[in-house]
Amino acid sequence: MIVIGIDPHKSTHTATAVDEARNTDLGSIRIRSTFDDYALLLSWAKQWPQRRWAVENARGLGHHLALWLVSQRESVVDVPSTSTARVRQLSRGNRRKNDRIDAAAAACVAALQGDAYPLAIEDHTDVLRILDERRRGLVLQMTRTRNQLHALLRELVPGGIDTGVDSETTAIVLRRLQPVTTADMTRQKIALEMVGDLRRLHVQILDITERTQAVLDECGTRLQSIHGVGPVTAGRILGHAGNPFRFPSEAAFANFAGTAPIEVSSADTTRHRLSRGGDRTLNAAIHIVAVCQARSPRSEGYGYYHRKITEGKSHRAALRCLKRQVAKRLWQVMRVDEVRRAAASHGFPPTTRLA
Repeated sequence: MIVIGIDPHKSTHTATAVDEARNTDLGSIRIRSTFDDYALLLSWAKQWPQRRWAVENARGLGHHLALWLVSQRESVVDVPSTSTARVRQLSRGNRRKNDRIDAAAAACVAALQGDAYPLAIEDHTDVLRILDERRRGLVLQMTRTRNQLHALLRELVPGGIDTGVDSETTAIVLRRLQPVTTADMTRQKIALEMVGDLRRLHVQILDITERTQAVLDECGTRLQSIHGVGPVTAGRILGHAGNPFRFPSEAAFANFAGTAPIEVSSADTTRHRLSRGGDRTLNAAIHIVAVCQARSPRSEGYGYYHRKITEGKSHRAALRCLKRQVAKRLWQVMRVDEVRRAAASHGFPPTTRLA
């Protein structure tokens, strides 16, 4: 088996073929980021019928090439940049660094270290991730605009306006003002424009939420049956987790989400500390679910949380334990949903053995 590692850049990509058995460099090629050169790369690789591709940072600069290779029915894996850096540091001559060495390092990681993730054609999880990123951007923009508006209102109205006032009331107050100076007239005009921006952003956020719910309904997920999981949170979890079967166990998923405690040993003492790694956006979504369950007596996690409190754990420690259980439940539901979806697409009755 030949592994072809790719070091991607914005305008060029460098590919290096490595023999998996002997770990030797068999050749390299550099192409431009164009469809014609993509075809040239594939023609060059056909001299090795048994091959697979290892793209460094396939979710970043190598995203377009990696998906094009997948569409050509090629076997492609994503290699994290941190893993290729580790391979370079442990190899001879680690002070050297160029595109060919980086590409070979990506291939070595995929072939020897097992630190790679298979890629597939984009599906509903990618759509949900795109929608979630768009919604978060709109929410940030809306918050910034609202803060700027209140800063202007403090200069136009004595004491400003209550932050809980809606845009309609704010617009009425602004129109009733009779500014005297040119500066105040400009402030009034800009403030009215910001009110219009807030209305537009509000409509766009609602539209993104509706589109997210439509995608969730289409894929048939049951995540929203879990207490504390709404359409926005469900879309965020699915979008950042991806296919649940890429995690061999619920512990692997919890580690990916940063909800699994890390064991720390010193001499004869063993303790656990909070994980600072993992997908922080996914971790935040799980935190929201855990907080909702800890506060609601009707939720499945309410009793578990208070049982941990009774055992003497602090609020934060009990909430961390609950987050770990929430991550486990989310992983189980996503796996069942994926099995049902696969069964429906192949036309045989779905199974629930993974529940």
